[in-house]
Amino acid sequence: MSPLDFVVLIGTMVGIAVYGIWRTRGQRNLSTYLKGDPNVRWAAIGISVMATQASAITFISTPGQGYQDGLGFVQNYFGMPLALIIIAAIFLPMYRRLNVYTAYEFLGRRFDAKTRLLGAALFLVQRGLAAGITIYAPAIILSTMLGWRLDLTIVLSGLLVIAYTVTGGSEAVSLTQKYQLAVIFGGMATAFIVLLAKLPANLSLTDALTVAGGFKKLEAVDFSLDVRRRYTFWSGLLGGLFLSLSYFGTDQSQVQRYISGSSLRESRLGLMFNAVFKIPMQFFILLLGVLVFVFYQFEQPPVFFNGVAWKYAVEHGSGERLRSLEQQFAAVHAQKQQLIHTWLGAKHAGDRKTEAEARAQALVVNERSEAVRAGAKTALVAADPGVKSNDSDYVFITFVLDHLPHGVIGLLVAAFFAAALSSKSAELNALGSTTTVDFYRHLLKREATDAHYVSASKWFTLLWGLVALAFALFANLVENLIQAINIVGSVFYGVVLALFLVAFFLKRVGGTAAFWAALAAQTLVFVLYFSLNISYLWYNFIGCAACVLLSLLIQAALSPNTGSAQALPGS
Repeated sequence: MSPLDFVVLIGTMVGIAVYGIWRTRGQRNLSTYLKGDPNVRWAAIGISVMATQASAITFISTPGQGYQDGLGFVQNYFGMPLALIIIAAIFLPMYRRLNVYTAYEFLGRRFDAKTRLLGAALFLVQRGLAAGITIYAPAIILSTMLGWRLDLTIVLSGLLVIAYTVTGGSEAVSLTQKYQLAVIFGGMATAFIVLLAKLPANLSLTDALTVAGGFKKLEAVDFSLDVRRRYTFWSGLLGGLFLSLSYFGTDQSQVQRYISGSSLRESRLGLMFNAVFKIPMQFFILLLGVLVFVFYQFEQPPVFFNGVAWKYAVEHGSGERLRSLEQQFAAVHAQKQQLIHTWLGAKHAGDRKTEAEARAQALVVNERSEAVRAGAKTALVAADPGVKSNDSDYVFITFVLDHLPHGVIGLLVAAFFAAALSSKSAELNALGSTTTVDFYRHLLKREATDAHYVSASKWFTLLWGLVALAFALFANLVENLIQAINIVGSVFYGVVLALFLVAFFLKRVGGTAAFWAALAAQTLVFVLYFSLNISYLWYNFIGCAACVLLSLLIQAALSPNTGSAQALPGS
């Protein structure tokens, strides 16, 4: 990175954080600190909801997912629009009518204290882990590619977001997210434009999509019924529906973003904003990765995209073997490049036979290319067991650093950090709020002033920030990062969602039955996750269905008067 890149990066990140601290200094009102501005409009709500979900993992890892597997990952979001409609129709009116600070207060009023605390505890465990991942994810990639120390990258970015989140609470989160999202979209749009300009001059967008389609990167929908496939239309529609219902409807980091709208209509419009634009946004980011794949069909790609790890292994005893693999990869790539030129030339000439033959040969050579890459990954891991063989998370940042102009590089790195800070601040705010409202105020200090609870929430937010930093410093992920964050959510979200569905629709089920059903269902999900080989999206449905069914069975086994549902008493 050049001095210009650092000016853009530091000026953007520090400027937004300082602005958030200045605008929300001296906040002492509990409702505003925990829920944000009560007069916020739908556009700000929609942006805040989107920014909370769209972490740095989305913008660093998803293009790599598109490069590696094509557009299929977009199916993960097919259930989201329906989920947001259900939340706007059922969840949101209940939250606003009860005027709750957290979603888990509703469980306490509908069931009992132990069920409320269980729901809150599951959230704290899941979101606490996810908060560490949202710091670790961009830090491990950026520190590696930019030559920064990993621990300093984690600590400095973590302390920056902790500072303004603790100071201003939910209002500071929403305020800074507007500008962070502007930086993110500005950076990604710039990258897309520069990428198109970097494609060969004689290669039209139609040709680029032809190449992508020929290599099966444009297969966005898979109607297969095979549950072992991670992304299909059915797993995305059903599993994605339950994942989105859980995340947007019961995860405090999201609930906190939309319960404070100036009216029910404004909050609903904010959710509908995401129902309309979330899938197109993910499609665009995946398409960016697909076009990076096309770009590297005409430009020599690295055999392994984590160039720092590759260089280290070459310089420390494995150079001969790895250089030989590089030469093999370059030779195979040159052969594939020539076949692609023949393929496109035949297409333009209308020679269907030659076009089909060249395309088929290019696919065969591409398989050889991937085999060389697989061999290179095996050799690299043998040379350095600490290196992760999955390099898809490094694809986009490698393209940014190697092929974008200075200034734009700084803007993209700023976009990555802005995404990390926007989602991280919302998570810390939610963790601090839930700990304060559902545990501290409920169990330890029921009667205190707003100023006392605001102070307690600040301390708990700081504590969770330090916990997330500690987790990030010791994290070690094998999965592609965008998948890792969804796996963590899928393991926990189904059971939490079931508690809310039982509360809404099964009025005769009481707190005791719901509590034990949730514990049993969560245990079942853990056992199945470590013993089955199915798409993780199905665990959302399995956990939810198991909890609902078990709650009915346990309630039937209890005396009709034991743990019967109440009409939402005070918590």
